[in-house]
Amino acid sequence: MAEPPLTIDAYLAALPEDVRVILDAIRRTIRAALPDATEAISYGIPTFRLRGHDIVHFAGWKRHVSLYPVPEGDPALARAVEPYRAGKGTLRFPLDEPVPHDLIGRIATALAARREN
Repeated sequence: MAEPPLTIDAYLAALPEDVRVILDAIRRTIRAALPDATEAISYGIPTFRLRGHDIVHFAGWKRHVSLYPVPEGDPALARAVEPYRAGKGTLRFPLDEPVPHDLIGRIATALAARREN
């Protein structure tokens, strides 16, 4: 079995080109929303951390990309993410549809704010 990636760059390099391009754009979106965050691999997937705490994770799959966890407590944001909800803590964005980068930025910001409280 292959060794798990140690960096987000290594994680992305192992993916098919179509998924890699989408995840790299998601990475840039999260970076813009959380400029003070650091990058890591946690649970074997790309993660952004603030002050040592995991804030948001993302991953690539064969037919979709996922973002974890789902922010709670904001009714407007809950309505916005509902079409992408794939479980209690997972959002799934199909590869054959445009990725809602503005929404992903809002999600990252909400998750960071929740961690602050």
